[in-house]
Amino acid sequence: MFGNDKARTILVLQRGWVVVGHLVQDDETKVRLEDASVIRQWGTTKGLGQLALEGPTKQTQLDPCGEVEAHPAAIVLRIPCSGAGKW
Repeated sequence: MFGNDKARTILVLQRGWVVVGHLVQDDETKVRLEDASVIRQWGTTKGLGQLALEGPTKQTQLDPCGEVEAHPAAIVLRIPCSGAGKW
């Protein structure tokens, strides 16, 4: 678990949902992202890792959705964003 530090985080959820937001709650019962968006189109040449490291490109399509909550068991992959200042 990455803790409760409001880090910008990409989550790949079951059924193919990919979301990004500020991680504000991470416990045994749920994970919550604030200022969240569904990543509809990555717009990268190097996949999700590129988004996490460099931030969105001009081709990235984000659909703002406010807040996202997910059960930890629904998370397939979690990527902390080191390029958070670019979001």
